[in-house]
Amino acid sequence: MSRLKKISLNGLIAGLVVCAIIFGCNPQKKIIREPLKEKGADYLVGQLKKNEFHFKCLNIKFDAEVKYNKKSNSFSGNARIRKDSAIWLAIYPLLGIEAARIVITTDSIKLLNRVAQTYYCGSIKYINTLLGTTLDFDMLQSLLIGNDFSSYENDVFKASVDGKQYLLSTIGRRKLKKPLKNTNDTLMLMQDIWLDPDNFKIVKVHIKQMREMQKLDVAYSDFIKVDSLLFPKTIQYVAVNDKNKIEINIDNSKVTTNGTISFPFIVSDKYDRIKY
Repeated sequence: MSRLKKISLNGLIAGLVVCAIIFGCNPQKKIIREPLKEKGADYLVGQLKKNEFHFKCLNIKFDAEVKYNKKSNSFSGNARIRKDSAIWLAIYPLLGIEAARIVITTDSIKLLNRVAQTYYCGSIKYINTLLGTTLDFDMLQSLLIGNDFSSYENDVFKASVDGKQYLLSTIGRRKLKKPLKNTNDTLMLMQDIWLDPDNFKIVKVHIKQMREMQKLDVAYSDFIKVDSLLFPKTIQYVAVNDKNKIEINIDNSKVTTNGTISFPFIVSDKYDRIKY
C-alpha cells in the first residue's frame, strides 16, 4: 500500500472513530415541551369539532376483552356504522363462530343470541339495563369513534390545563334537539373532556349523570390514520353504577370507510323472544 493511500485510510478510520464518539456515546437529548398556554373554551370546542372523525359508512374489525363482576371474556368482532342511522355488531368468541348479533338504531335495538337461541327486539333502554347506563344513539355512536356528542349543547364548557392536556368541563350539559322516542328528555350530563394539544383529539372522557349513581370513563389512544383523519386504535370503557362495574378494552385492527354496508338480522323460528 502506498504511503498516500495509507494516510487516507488512517484518516478515514480516525474520522469514523470521532463520529462514533460524538454521535454514539452522547446521551440522546430529551425534548422538553413548554407548558401549555391557556385557551378559551370556544377555541378548544371549535378545534375539537374541526378534528373529529367524519364518515358516512364505517367498517371496523376489532378484538375485545370484557370484565364484568370479576369475570373476564375475550372475543373478536365486526362493527358497521351508518352515520346517525344504525350500528351493527357481530361477536365471535371462539373458533370464528358467531355468538351474537346486534343492530342499534336511533330508537330501537335488536339482539340475537345464537348460544342461548334467543332474541330481543324493542327499546334501546334494554342495552342500558344490561350496562347500567343511560345512553342514546348519538352518545353510543360518538363513544365508539372518539367524537363528542353532536346533539348536546357546546356553550357550557369551562377550559383549563390539566398537566400536558387541555380540559373542557361542564356540570350541566343538555340536549339541543327534541329527544327521540324512548330517550330521556331530562338527562343532564356532568362531563369532562381531555384533549391532546397536538391534534385536539379526545383522549379521555368522564361522564356522570345528574340524579343517577352512574359514571362512565372512556380513554382513547394509539391513533391511526383513516382517510387522512385520526381514529383511535385502542379504547377503554369503564362503566360504574351503585351495583356493578363493567370494563371493556377494544383494539381496532382494521378500520375502513369504503364500500356499501348492510345490516342483516335474520331470526330462526327456533329462537325464543325475550320480553322486557
